[in-house]
Amino acid sequence: MHASDVLLRRPREMPPTNLSQAQKAYIVSDFESRPEPQRKSCRSCINSLAAPQRRSVALAADSDECLLCAAAKGKPEAFTQPFCDFLTNNPTVFHAVGYFEKKLRDAGFTELPARDQWVGQIKPGGKYFVTRNGSSLVAFTVGESYAPGSGVAMIAGHIDALTARLKPVSTKPNKAGYVQLGVAPYAGALNETWWDRDLSIGGRVIVRDPETGKTTTELVRLDWPIARIPTLAPHFGLGMMGKNNKETEAVPVVGLEDKFPTDPLGPPGSFVNTQPAKLVKLIASELGVSDLSTILNWELELYDSQPAQTGGLDREFIFGPRIDDKLCSWPALLALIAAADDKEDSYIRLVALFDDEEIGSLLRQGARGNFLPSVVERTVEALSAAARVPFGPGVVGRTYARSFLASADVTHAGNPNFLGAYLDNHIPKLNVGVVVSADSNGHMTTDAVSTAILRRVAQLSGSETQVFQIRNDTRSGGTVGPMLSSAMGVKAADLGLPQLSMHSIRATTGSLDPGLGLKFFKGFLEGWEKVDGEWH
Repeated sequence: MHASDVLLRRPREMPPTNLSQAQKAYIVSDFESRPEPQRKSCRSCINSLAAPQRRSVALAADSDECLLCAAAKGKPEAFTQPFCDFLTNNPTVFHAVGYFEKKLRDAGFTELPARDQWVGQIKPGGKYFVTRNGSSLVAFTVGESYAPGSGVAMIAGHIDALTARLKPVSTKPNKAGYVQLGVAPYAGALNETWWDRDLSIGGRVIVRDPETGKTTTELVRLDWPIARIPTLAPHFGLGMMGKNNKETEAVPVVGLEDKFPTDPLGPPGSFVNTQPAKLVKLIASELGVSDLSTILNWELELYDSQPAQTGGLDREFIFGPRIDDKLCSWPALLALIAAADDKEDSYIRLVALFDDEEIGSLLRQGARGNFLPSVVERTVEALSAAARVPFGPGVVGRTYARSFLASADVTHAGNPNFLGAYLDNHIPKLNVGVVVSADSNGHMTTDAVSTAILRRVAQLSGSETQVFQIRNDTRSGGTVGPMLSSAMGVKAADLGLPQLSMHSIRATTGSLDPGLGLKFFKGFLEGWEKVDGEWH
């Protein structure tokens, strides 16, 4: 398999009609990516698949072996391996958005370019998505019985993760015969958990076509480690962990220097002249670029190249990189695809996945930007025009008043070695279910009403909830919930799935937690209209 992934603008195609349960299960379970011995299904599911999908399916001797039945029924174990594969194969925020875009297109969603007019494009019963900066995404479906002023069932999370990004000039002077790479920490990266790790590189590259003059964005990732930040042996009498300068003592080693200097890779002023020559040639080779000067810029980063995998005596854990917060964003988006179609549904179901949460969400692709409110209001405008209802503050206000935001982000599982750091009766466990998170100082949006709503959703979906709040003598983290709920004025609650080793380069969650999250989020999207109707 080639190590690079290229992002191309696809021509618009007519999306497929409503999908069968088996077709949805085929998409959300990553069926086509499974090893051949696992691609078995019962005759009923095979008959419900589209013709191209059937070609990759083998008939199961026993219906209990049917992977599609397991996924359609929401069995958590059906989603363990797909989640591990997602973590491994989509190391950057750009790759994650590309992965989600493909899933949505396969499920019949239509892309809405932000520059286009949406009036006349959005209709009841439709499925749509829009991206911003290639690093944030909003996807939604419109109920077939939608009427202007109906609410929106929203799940919002983030898909960025702690990383080390290449500097604008990443070339470093060679020292002791080593080639090193200039990188800067994003959020809390380059901490002690990054030392002595196998690091690879990936991200997006801006390339200009020399013939047409058009500029495109391409995704690239190397499938082997190229960098390492070495520790100093304890023999030197210097403590390593937590005491090192990130500018001078956390510089990755990427190779050995050439004996003979190389000529500049491009004309004076070219971006490629500011980057290590070997790295430029390697990235160009992966993308099939022959004229190095056509690489105008890039946003590349280092990432842990060790695959995500199950572990523990009974394989009850997932050990992997970038779990914060792919653990909530992945099942939320797939829950939108898997949610059952209902002709009586009059609400909008929506999932918003943001970049830049780890650094405060202040950029335009972050949750503090206008991305989500803009998508909701433009959608309501288009649907109001289709229904010949005047659009204005009134219909927008009614929409938000009938809406609910589930702010989804990872939370802290109980660490058995440090239970004294936790509040009694607020110690989440793995492989149990979603955690409702509270904070008395407004770092979370949860209150008594929104907690009752989430517990009602759990009851209807057959899910279990847990609760977490930080101790008074400990600092709480933050989420996208407060900024979004205050911007739109919607009822909201914070919830998430638990993990160990938050903000480490590798973390641990339960092997059933991705599937348990998908089950709850699917129940929320399907059931919000009913739950909302139970309140006065």
